[in-house]
Amino acid sequence: MRLFVAVLPPPAAVEELAQALEGLRDDRLRWTAQAGWHFTLAFLGEVRDELLPELHVRLARAAHRTAPFTLRLHGAGHFGDRALWVGAAGDLDGMRMLAERADAAARRAGVPMGQHHRYTPHLTLGRSRDIKRDHPDQGQGDGLRHYLEGLASFEGTAWQVGELSLVRSNLPTSGIPGEQPRYETVAAWPLEG
Repeated sequence: MRLFVAVLPPPAAVEELAQALEGLRDDRLRWTAQAGWHFTLAFLGEVRDELLPELHVRLARAAHRTAPFTLRLHGAGHFGDRALWVGAAGDLDGMRMLAERADAAARRAGVPMGQHHRYTPHLTLGRSRDIKRDHPDQGQGDGLRHYLEGLASFEGTAWQVGELSLVRSNLPTSGIPGEQPRYETVAAWPLEG
C-alpha cells in the first residue's frame, strides 16, 4: 500500500479555504481536489503488508503521547514554480513534534524512509502546468505570484487537531488526463498526550 501519515483539516476549514480560492482558480495550475486536502506529516511510500501491524502499534503510541493542539490554515507559499500551498499557524511546535513522532514510528516499524528533513507544514493546492515555459522571463515563484498575492492575507478559523491519520493514496489508473489520486483513511488514532 502507498501510505502517508497526515493531519486532516475539518470540513469547516476546507470550506473556508475553498471560498478563499474562488476567483483565483484558473487552468494554469492542476488544482488538488478538496477531498485530498491534508497536511502530510510523514510520507511512507509503498509499505509491505507484513509491516502494517507494527506500524499501527507505533503510530497509536505516537498519537497517545501527543496532546491535541490548535491549528488554522494561514497564508500561502510555494516550492519554486512547481507547487502552490497554504500554510498553517497555531501550535506549529505541536505539529512538528507529531511529524517527528510519525516519522520515528515508521522507521521503528521497519518502513524504509528517505532522508529526514525539518518539517514544513503545508497543504498543497495546485501544481504547475509548466508556468516557466509559458513565462520564461519570470523568476523563482513569479509564475505563482497571482495566487500568492490572492492568498497572502488568508486566515482560517482555528480548530483543535485531535487525531493522527494513516492514509492510503490510490494513484490514478484510468489514464484520463487530470485524474487525481484518491485518498482513503485506513486508520486513525486520537491524540491523548
